[in-house]
Amino acid sequence: MKKALLVVAIIALVGATGFYYKSKQSSGPKAMKIDSAKVEKAQIIQKVNATGKIQPKTQINISADVSAKIIQLHVAEGQWVDKGTLLVELDREKYLASVESQQANIRAAQANAVLAKANKAQAERVWKRSKELVAKKLESQSDLDAAHSGYQVEVARYDSAMEQVEQSRGVLKRAEDDLSKTTMYAPMSGTISKLNKEAGEIAIGSQFQEDVIMTIANLNAMEALVNVDENDIIAIKLGQDAEIEVDALAGITIIGKVSEIAPAPLRRKPGPTIKKPSLKSKLQW
Repeated sequence: MKKALLVVAIIALVGATGFYYKSKQSSGPKAMKIDSAKVEKAQIIQKVNATGKIQPKTQINISADVSAKIIQLHVAEGQWVDKGTLLVELDREKYLASVESQQANIRAAQANAVLAKANKAQAERVWKRSKELVAKKLESQSDLDAAHSGYQVEVARYDSAMEQVEQSRGVLKRAEDDLSKTTMYAPMSGTISKLNKEAGEIAIGSQFQEDVIMTIANLNAMEALVNVDENDIIAIKLGQDAEIEVDALAGITIIGKVSEIAPAPLRRKPGPTIKKPSLKSKLQW
């Protein structure tokens, strides 16, 4: 009887132990699920993400070469213009008066040149007659020297008068060039993408500071100007395909190509945090 009870106790103990470990395993963390796939050759594509702005590939800022009031604008913002289309007319009265003044100066210089030419011819005749008289011993050598000096003076005056005529012509040409710049024409076909001034405003003509009146852009060819980090720029090559997403065209992906990579980095302004410079690249489509 004791043996039977001992066997029953051992069986109960083994069962309780097995039940304990089984319940402990069931209450513990579940095994991780692992996805598997068949081993085969595949192409790994590395993508570089960068942000930037969309702009026309070709655009020209139209500014005045001379300072004057805008009399009339012949175009409106968003309008298409062909090459050679009249864009702006500036006040030309001042430049027209300058041209007329220089034309009068030329006429005066030419009259002085005619007078100097006549005086030179007269001095040359006096000099030649004096040589004949000296040869006949009717005049002294001093008279001949005086006649020759007078002739040389008139030659110099005539040359100076002719130089004055050429100088006046140069000033007239510059005045005519300024007058021609009071009317501006489209240097290329495109769309007036931006109009900065209105009729009645002053256009400031300067070679040192550009006063943009309007911008003409060719919207048929666009490009994305993006800033690429220096760690990623080494992966970009000319001619590579690029996927461009524009906020205004949600859900549409535009395919372009890398057309230009800037040879110099974009320098950041110094600040409390030192940032690595980024490089500029262009994507064209």
